[in-house]
Amino acid sequence: MLALAIPAFATLVSEPLLLLADSAIVGHLGTPQLAGLGIAGNLVGLLTGLCVFLAYGSTATVARRLGAGDRHGALSGGIDGIALAVLIGAALTAVLQVALDPIVALYGATGDVAQYATTYLRIVTFAFPFLLVLLASTGVLRGLQDTRTPLKVAVALNLTNIALNVLFVYGLGLGIAGAAWGTLLSQAAASTLLATLVLRGARREGAPMRFRLGGVLASARAGAWLLVRTAALHATLTVTTVVAARMGATSLAAHQVVNSLWMFLAFALDSIAIAAQAIIGRYLGAGDPSAVGGLTAMMVRWGVGFGVVLGLLMAAISPWLGMFFTPDAGVQALVGRVALVVAVLLPLAGLVYVLDGVLIGAGDARYLALAGTVVALVHVPFALWVDAAGAGLVWLWAAYGIAMAGRGLALALRARGTEWQRLGA
Repeated sequence: MLALAIPAFATLVSEPLLLLADSAIVGHLGTPQLAGLGIAGNLVGLLTGLCVFLAYGSTATVARRLGAGDRHGALSGGIDGIALAVLIGAALTAVLQVALDPIVALYGATGDVAQYATTYLRIVTFAFPFLLVLLASTGVLRGLQDTRTPLKVAVALNLTNIALNVLFVYGLGLGIAGAAWGTLLSQAAASTLLATLVLRGARREGAPMRFRLGGVLASARAGAWLLVRTAALHATLTVTTVVAARMGATSLAAHQVVNSLWMFLAFALDSIAIAAQAIIGRYLGAGDPSAVGGLTAMMVRWGVGFGVVLGLLMAAISPWLGMFFTPDAGVQALVGRVALVVAVLLPLAGLVYVLDGVLIGAGDARYLALAGTVVALVHVPFALWVDAAGAGLVWLWAAYGIAMAGRGLALALRARGTEWQRLGA
């Protein structure tokens, strides 16, 4: 588990580290720019999260077939997933370029904040085909029990992105548009590299080097429930961002910083969940339910323990977090208060993410979708109450904690049974 989880941890935290770097680079341009990045980051994160089934679905499918001894079929399914990623990414780019202005307006931001968000998104949306291919290729390699190769590519991606962002934003004076160009170019290079590695591996195994329409459609059907599950989960974060935007630029800027930190810590905890997807899928494919039960219990203990450690660290450094992202004293103080709420939520998040990974690896996406939808519907009234009452950003994140508790309860109840343990490829 650790052999998969440790490289996965480094790979997963690379994306939110990139967002943290973007926040620090753009944040020193001014509060409106940071608030605009908050809207842009939420939209990109939402759409990327909705498409994460390209990675999760590929991991589960490839791991099951690998466990059943069908490596050729595993790689063929991976190529179909990459082809589906190209199609979805191109469609997203086209739609966003046409509908970007009204989409940004839905967040309720106006003036400079809306302008900066639109400027960033107008450029970075061209990265979606590359970004989704990166997701699908990573999923294939995880299913093959290889988390080291995505790590190497992710490190190269982040270092390149940070260097390009500093060059474009400050060296060339492009402002927030420079951050978008740096992200686009670095993701294009990383995506091309990782997809090439997958295709070379498929060629060595004699897998067909073309996508099959039936296979692409099968991948789309398999990912439908995961899409619903992810849409429900991201709905809670999107509602939270919309309410934060209605609180003003200071609250939205603080929310952007805290949300970046939350995503960083969430991806750190998700490293064990990624290992769970690959390991559980492989052992179920091999028809070994006894190993599945023992591994699930072990990974839950690791997840909760890791969450406790991260929560304590977050609480300890909360008074100084804001100063790394903005010189605005009001934003700094608000970040410190909300960070304490995040610290309390992290042990619960450790439980939630591990069980989520176990059930994804088992292919139990239908239950995850239905449970996630119920939790999202419960969360919305709490977030709207915070908005109506003018309770502030701290209470808004407390309301998000209620959604996390609901997810934890639903996943724990499911994991106690055996209905989700489907054996074989």
